[in-house]
Amino acid sequence: MPSHPGQGADRFRILHVCTGNVCRSPIAERLTRYELTRRLGDGATGILVESAGTWGHEGAAMEAHAATVLAEYSADPTGFLGRELLDEHVIDADLVLTATRDHRAQVISMGHSAGLRTFTLKEFTRLVRAIDPTTLPEGSVTDRAHSLVRAAAALRGWLLAPSAEADEVYDPYGAPLTFFRSIGEEIHTALDPVVTALTGVPTPA
Repeated sequence: MPSHPGQGADRFRILHVCTGNVCRSPIAERLTRYELTRRLGDGATGILVESAGTWGHEGAAMEAHAATVLAEYSADPTGFLGRELLDEHVIDADLVLTATRDHRAQVISMGHSAGLRTFTLKEFTRLVRAIDPTTLPEGSVTDRAHSLVRAAAALRGWLLAPSAEADEVYDPYGAPLTFFRSIGEEIHTALDPVVTALTGVPTPA
């Protein structure tokens, strides 16, 4: 465990958070991994991507519709096991991306200096879009990722959401596959500029 919250020595750690850790955060986790690998190949090992739920079903399988959506994006849904969000997950994370503002508040309330590195996914996307990529360091992907989080945190008070709902990814639990697909598309669309900014590599054709 790093000596300071959110400061891993060798890898940058991203934590996706939702409620049950069987729908939204598993989709976000596996899509992030897939897109990182598309851009960085073996270099993607420099970024560790995990997920957990504020009421996580420990050891639970991903929802079947969530797995279907991931497969449709060519991401790998296999081997997933749900987790309940613990202090150690927040301590280890360099960037926490939550499905909703309520999840963000719950993470921040856990302490561990999490406020400056915890965002809703859509909030972080909005902030990242406003950051000039030429201001981010070249070279180490971990250095670039840390700089991106600091820049996003600095912008947060200046670049507000057009509405409260704009920063939410709603829960598809129990909904039909069509709604899961719409949520998957929201997550995929939000992640694309984030992964591009993290890696400095545009979306592959």
